[in-house]
Amino acid sequence: MGRRRRMVVASCAAALLATAAGTAYAVDNLPPKQPLVQDLQSAGKACATGDNTPYVSAPPRLSAVLYDPEEDNQPSESSLVKGEFEAWWTDPAGVQQRRTYTSITLSSGSPQDWRMPDDIPANTVVSWHVRANDGKATSPWSDEGDGSVCSFVYDDVNPEKATLSSPEYPTPDDVFWVDGVGVYGHFTIDSPSDDVVSYTYGFLGGPYGTVSAERPGAAVTLPYLPLASGPKSLTVRAIDRSGRSSGESRYDFNVKAGRAPVARWKLDDPVGSHSAAAETGTAARAGSGVTFGGPAPAGTGSTATVSLDGSGHGFLTSNTPATDLRKTFAVSAWVRPAETGRNMTVASQDADGTSGFSLGLRHQDAGAAWSFAIGGARVAGGVPETGEWAHVLGLYDAETRQARLYVNGHEVGTAVEATPAQAAGAFQIGRARGSAGYRDRWQGDVGDVQVHDRVVVPNEAAELAYRKPKLLGHWSLESATDGASPEESEGAPLRLGTGASIYQGSDNSCIQDIDPDCTYVPPALVGDGHLRLDGESGYAATDGPAVDTGDSFTLGVAVRLADSEPAHPMTVLSQAGEHTDAFKVRYEPSTHAWQLVMPEKDEVGAPEEVVSQIEGADGGVGQGHRLAVVYDDATDTIKLYLDGYTNAEATASLPSGRHSTGALQIGRAKAGDGWSEYLHGDVDEIQTYSGALRDGDILGLGWGTNPCLC
Repeated sequence: MGRRRRMVVASCAAALLATAAGTAYAVDNLPPKQPLVQDLQSAGKACATGDNTPYVSAPPRLSAVLYDPEEDNQPSESSLVKGEFEAWWTDPAGVQQRRTYTSITLSSGSPQDWRMPDDIPANTVVSWHVRANDGKATSPWSDEGDGSVCSFVYDDVNPEKATLSSPEYPTPDDVFWVDGVGVYGHFTIDSPSDDVVSYTYGFLGGPYGTVSAERPGAAVTLPYLPLASGPKSLTVRAIDRSGRSSGESRYDFNVKAGRAPVARWKLDDPVGSHSAAAETGTAARAGSGVTFGGPAPAGTGSTATVSLDGSGHGFLTSNTPATDLRKTFAVSAWVRPAETGRNMTVASQDADGTSGFSLGLRHQDAGAAWSFAIGGARVAGGVPETGEWAHVLGLYDAETRQARLYVNGHEVGTAVEATPAQAAGAFQIGRARGSAGYRDRWQGDVGDVQVHDRVVVPNEAAELAYRKPKLLGHWSLESATDGASPEESEGAPLRLGTGASIYQGSDNSCIQDIDPDCTYVPPALVGDGHLRLDGESGYAATDGPAVDTGDSFTLGVAVRLADSEPAHPMTVLSQAGEHTDAFKVRYEPSTHAWQLVMPEKDEVGAPEEVVSQIEGADGGVGQGHRLAVVYDDATDTIKLYLDGYTNAEATASLPSGRHSTGALQIGRAKAGDGWSEYLHGDVDEIQTYSGALRDGDILGLGWGTNPCLC
């Protein structure tokens, strides 16, 4: 009886399973799971319907991820399932049309898809659903219960081309050249098609991107800041909601160079002056604590500066505002602080009981930093050094509502959002207005104060801060008289030591095909001759330091190693302090690299900072390599260049250069009280500069001429 009762119960369960949800399946098989809406897509777009129905640009591929329970499978078995798709729409006659499709059988969890036929109608809402079939049972349709039908609309027409216009930058047909670099333009982009949802765009030279419309068919406005002058263009394609693209629209315009400052005080007035003439703007009255005729930063266009004594009389004021602080502006100056232990102001503009902005340095717990404050916000960065020149520039961009700070042509700190207030008071040099009067008075030198009513773009900021290097020496090593090879501008010669000689290359008169008896003489590295060093005692040297290693400098040299596998490190350039080299450039055979080595102190055995560039030894053949060392005191970096290029591995931080008193050595390095690392090979075209050459100028070193430094 017990066995029979169990059979009856089982039969009832089977009957229940056979009628549940109207779906029949065997007692030992569970039905596939109902497809989930989040697992369904139309041409890669999420399942949606109603106002969110996606548009597609071609008969779409419908996809679904289908699952079948695996509880009753053996370990070696996998559940197999196929999809039954159904799509329908109403034709123009009001008759409902249907299409069905059954996919191939795949493992549970695999994507199943249906490529819709090409005869589906355009611009018609097509709905679809899917269910899973494991061969024994089917799941509910995906839109049953809590599910949802999926819909799409096939769009077979491309949108029309976009129309483009700009009030600030009209086409050359209207205005040929338009002002200019650093002035924002606003480009309106529209399309006659009412289903356009975005536009792809690209300005000549960048930027490039995609901008979305607020609603289908709406126009968009694109801001653009020209960073360089010259012919420009904007190209645009309209993209509709199906992803279809229009043809390309093009808008040409011409950008002038950035306009001149609205106020500028060069501060190069004669000694004894009582006011500073304005190149543009209003002359600035000087307090009695101002001394004219101070020194100017080398390598700039300035010829003189003013010195402010930090007292209540050390200021200059125009008595009028220089610019509207609620609009875009930039203020800049060359400055040299006499101290850094307190807050000091380079420039400001008066507001009601305060300053609308202030540019200067700020003393903080972590030390002094350059600072630009406006509208309750402040950006700070860079390290002021007593007695060191720096170029500082504060920028407020009204388009982005951000304040930025540049020091020596490089952006420092982090841009901050600012909301400046009206500040219609006088422009001040050397002080800032506070609630109790003027404060934060500048002590030190100030030169060439400029105010622009536009964005000063990064390249312009770098150009304003550029200090043109000065050629100190150029030794072509073409000849030597009495052991000395002359400098090109009749400066101090290089003196050749034992084991050093000038090699004279071929004059090209020997052509063995014509005269087989002549002896071929290899050419010099550059020009008619070069320095040859024997690797044992050979060297050359100047009479004293060739560069001031405590300030910005550049050294260039052409070198070719005689050995393909040097037995020991070989130094091509060094300049010594009292006990060790301030720097040396050498070849390290163990790492197959040229190295720039800088001891941290002028002590024997001091720790060394080493940067390098990997390169095989020459073995006495080829044109050799062009090496350069550039120390930039303004950015506190030193770099090693190989054949005109550098990289992060060849760059080191050098917060303060170390002055050296020794001569420039060619072909050896200091070792205690003697010398070592003698170079075996050829050296040519030694060039020395005060100041840091820019990357583009380095390529011109080592080829017999001097870079133009334009």
